[in-house]
Amino acid sequence: MPKVRILFDRVRLEEKMLEEKAIELGHDTKMIDAKITNVNTESKKSDFDFGDVVLERCVSYFRGLHFTACLEFLDVPIFNSLQVATNCGNKLLTSLLLKKHNVPTPKTHFSFSSEAAIETLEKQGYPLVIKPIVGSWGRGVILLKDREVADAIIEVRELSDGPLDRIYYLQEAIKRPPRDIRAIAVGDQVIAAMYRTSSGGFKTNIALGGEPVPCEITKELEDICIKASKAVGGGILGIDVMEDEKRGFVVHEVNNTVEFKGLAKVAKRNIPKEMIEFAVSSARR
Repeated sequence: MPKVRILFDRVRLEEKMLEEKAIELGHDTKMIDAKITNVNTESKKSDFDFGDVVLERCVSYFRGLHFTACLEFLDVPIFNSLQVATNCGNKLLTSLLLKKHNVPTPKTHFSFSSEAAIETLEKQGYPLVIKPIVGSWGRGVILLKDREVADAIIEVRELSDGPLDRIYYLQEAIKRPPRDIRAIAVGDQVIAAMYRTSSGGFKTNIALGGEPVPCEITKELEDICIKASKAVGGGILGIDVMEDEKRGFVVHEVNNTVEFKGLAKVAKRNIPKEMIEFAVSSARR
């Protein structure tokens, strides 16, 4: 049986579910802690026990991204690939790829200084949603309702002066029900979907208290999710979709290391099983 390895830096419920299912399926299964694994330019695949395929499940985007680069250097099959991880981990790149591949997506503005960001906001009008181009769990996602709020958020960015703080990602606020859709695409199939209902504000993240509710996978939803998956390179992905009042479905994010504990509660199909079987079959090709 194939050897399945699960790369992690913190063991969450999802990693436990993947490990348990891989063992149940009869695979030689091991967990690999990225924090204590060293690779160098003279390393060879035979120096490690990376098995036949690796599922990259690091919480840290940058740790997972750079470890993926090392594994590809060693010719170890890994999901998702470095290119897909790069495309999905940066919201600016994701938005550009979605638009380029004609996937319906919110209009998004990119500014590269605080002055240019204010100019965009004043020209486009409020509200717009500001997001960090790298991040998850809804952190740093703020609805800019007016100039006063915008000035306050931009001031914080000026003070923190992080390497990505000068890149302003400003997205139209979609008129939608108080929910969005999280779907999981595995290869060319959407295996599960849920509504994430708002816990009071405009954010719907499960990590912030959003409640999972089953969502029917219609042909329209499946088509847009698969199109979005292909736009970023495909693999095992979480697709976040909003229901615009006029345009219908619009994709606003694609997630590389997708969390699924909330969706697993309401999904009809076994999510970790589907992920493992896809990774193993793809690595064999």
